[in-house]
Amino acid sequence: MAGVKALVALSFSGAIGLTFLMLGCALEDYGVYWPLFVLIFYVISPIPYFIAKRVTYDSDATSSACRELAYFFTTGIVVSAFGLPVILARVDVIKWGACGLVLAGNAVIFLTIQGFFLVFGRGDDFSWEQW
Repeated sequence: MAGVKALVALSFSGAIGLTFLMLGCALEDYGVYWPLFVLIFYVISPIPYFIAKRVTYDSDATSSACRELAYFFTTGIVVSAFGLPVILARVDVIKWGACGLVLAGNAVIFLTIQGFFLVFGRGDDFSWEQW
């Protein structure tokens, strides 16, 4: 039952993050949909971790070069997701208020993704591998 509660909480927080992103795009004062390109970063951010999880077979090792490289790529993707709205606001493509809403949405979404892997990545009976 704890897994279901965690899944509901993660779904709610993901909806909140996407609401911030949509508000940054669709409010009448902003009205520009360029910040939706951060959705690409949301999709590709877990991919290096998935590849590293598949390639490394020793799950008891604390660190490996493949995992460290995956963490490096994931960090680059997350930093790029936070940098894109700032650059768009700096060149006056979007307004700074929209940038703030997109950055708030980024923080919530990436914390949701991290929470998903913390809750369902343990490898017990209720794990993300079942999905």
